[in-house]
Amino acid sequence: MAARDLQERIKKLIIDRRLASGAPLPTEPELMEYLGASRNSVREALKALQAMGIVEIRHGFGTYVGPMSLAPMIEGLAFRTVAGHYRGEDSLLQLLELREAVETGLVSRLAGRLPEADLVELDALVGRMEEQAAQGAGLAETDRAFHATLYRGLDNVLLCEVLEAFWDAFHRVRTDLGGEPQDPKVTCRQHREILDAVRSGDSMRAEEAIREHFGNIRARLSTTAPQGPHTATMNAFDR
Repeated sequence: MAARDLQERIKKLIIDRRLASGAPLPTEPELMEYLGASRNSVREALKALQAMGIVEIRHGFGTYVGPMSLAPMIEGLAFRTVAGHYRGEDSLLQLLELREAVETGLVSRLAGRLPEADLVELDALVGRMEEQAAQGAGLAETDRAFHATLYRGLDNVLLCEVLEAFWDAFHRVRTDLGGEPQDPKVTCRQHREILDAVRSGDSMRAEEAIREHFGNIRARLSTTAPQGPHTATMNAFDR
C-alpha cells in the first residue's frame, strides 16, 4: 500500500472515531492489523503525520493525536519567504499583501461591534506601545497582542490562528531580511487610529487605517536588500 494511502487512512481513523488532540491512537500492532500493512510502513506513515502535527509519537508511551497546530504552515511560509527573497522574488512583500488583504477585509466587520472589554484591552495595549516607544523598547510583541485581541472579536478560532500564522511567519524573517525600521511613534499613531476607527463604528475609516498601516510597511520593504543568504537564513530559522 502506498505511503500516502496509509496516511490518509490513519487520518480517516482519527476523524471517524472523533479523536481529540491528545487522545491515544491504536497501538502499532493494532494499526498494522487495521491497515493491513507492515511495521515499517506504519512507522513511516506515522512519522510523516507527526511532521504535519497530526499525530504525536511519544517514545515508550505510544502515539497520540497531535495538536493539529499551524506550526508546519508557519515553517513553510517562513522558509518560502526567505528562499524566494534570495531568488530575487518579492516574497516578503507577497506575504505582507496576503496579511493586508485578509485584515482589510475583516476590520470593517469589527467596526462598532467590539465589546467594551475588548476596547479597553486594546486601549491598554496601545498605551503600552506608547510607553515602550518612549523608552526605546521594541514593539513587536505588543503589536502582535494588539492584532490578536482585535480579531478575537470575530469569535472564529481558526481564522485567528491563520492570522497569527501570517503574523508569525512575516515577523520571523522580516528583521533578518533587512529594511529600514519604522519610527515607533508612527507605529503607535497608526494603531491608535485603527482602534479609534473601530470604536467609532466607521468601517471605511477602519479599512483606511489598516491600509495606511500596511502601506507604510510596504514602503519600507521596497528598500530591503539581501544580506548574506546563509547568515540571514540561519538567523531566521534558529529560533
